[in-house]
Amino acid sequence: MNVIKISVTCLALFSLTACQNLTSDQRTVVGVAGGAAAGLIAADILEADNDWRLIAGLAGAAAGTLVAQNRQTGNCAYARGDGTYYTAPCPN
Repeated sequence: MNVIKISVTCLALFSLTACQNLTSDQRTVVGVAGGAAAGLIAADILEADNDWRLIAGLAGAAAGTLVAQNRQTGNCAYARGDGTYYTAPCPN
């Protein structure tokens, strides 16, 4: 039941922030918090132990930061397949 409450809270938070013009720092904070919450929710759903919850939260925070930074610049990172990346405008 807690997972449902957390999910609804996060969804409400994301929908509220989508309606506002945020500064780049604010978008980064929202990306970190949202990513960490998503990672923790996923770990909770999978009934992971505390070590994996920590890893999932950190990985989610890192992914959320990247998404927020891509949103700031308007560019997305794409893998070339050889371990390197390039940036290009994000698709609409």
